Amino acid sequence: MELSREHFRAMIFYDFKAGLCQNDCLDRLQICFAGLAPSRATVYFWFAEFNRCRVFLRDEEREGRPSTAVTQKNIERVRELLKQNHRVTYEEIQESLGIHAQATNTILHDHLKVRKVCARWVPHLLTPIEKEVRVDWCRSMLAKYENSNLWQRSEIVTGDETWIYQYDPETKQQSKVWLFENEAPPTKFRKARSAGKRMVATFFSRSGHVATIPLVEQSTVTARWYTEVCLPQVFQTLREKRPKSGIRGFILHHDNASAHTARLTVAFLEEEQVKLLGHPPYSPDLAPCDFFLFPKIKNKLKGIRFSNPDDAVSAYLEAVRALSAEEWQNCFSNWICRMKLCVEANGEYFEKL
Repeated sequence: MELSREHFRAMIFYDFKAGLCQNDCLDRLQICFAGLAPSRATVYFWFAEFNRCRVFLRDEEREGRPSTAVTQKNIERVRELLKQNHRVTYEEIQESLGIHAQATNTILHDHLKVRKVCARWVPHLLTPIEKEVRVDWCRSMLAKYENSNLWQRSEIVTGDETWIYQYDPETKQQSKVWLFENEAPPTKFRKARSAGKRMVATFFSRSGHVATIPLVEQSTVTARWYTEVCLPQVFQTLREKRPKSGIRGFILHHDNASAHTARLTVAFLEEEQVKLLGHPPYSPDLAPCDFFLFPKIKNKLKGIRFSNPDDAVSAYLEAVRALSAEEWQNCFSNWICRMKLCVEANGEYFEKL
């Protein structure tokens, strides 16, 4: 089913009438539709429109009359210009055809239905084999978990490592402020991340946070640290939660970092009789830490200056523990949605497609 803008506006209106805030509405849309969901600005715009008692979802009529320059001949000429050069500018189109800006805009957006976007950044240039591996992994996961309650009952523990900075500057979006009429816009000094940082490894399951282990005397994750310090603490926490069954029944998920796939790690997991879920290569979009936990928590810490890396780690841990049970469960539901999107995209990175 192809969803139109009016469909999404109706969903936003439903959440508005249900008393949800803009962020909750945005989270619900992103969980259900991932890269197809409206932007934050769109959600906030329509909440504002509904607050001023707007009762229709279609675009408002615009003043003005059709331009005589918008002819079928000019439409076809613009189409040919776009085919010859996808980077052609508004000014070049106007100069080539001898038409004004309004007619150019009408032809491009109302008749040709084109939009100009930036090139999409991707984590890795996937080969056909890597795309096939991604699809095969997603299909095997969906075949096993999608149509059963096994996904809800499975004790999957996922984890990864990341840097926590003593100071990480806020984004341009976060630094936006309201201005009154004729008020000068503020300026901001460009700042970089601080040199002070600490790497942490975080593990969690559908039921919530399991453990966060900082690297204290080293800055690089090695197989020895992973098997002698990190995983033993994770397994000990799991044993404390289930003193009778211990870690029996748990399934470990981590990516293909060298410390995770080293022979020392494989031997340690075999000795502990821990099952591995597996993970396709170059797939941060299918790793819960990368698409959910790390960006969500780090955005909360941006712009805050900590006195030392340990304080930054403490704030990170506090924010992780503050996540609700519903947010952890939604992460795993979103994981299944992402697997479907990956299959539909034939293994390509599916975000912002």
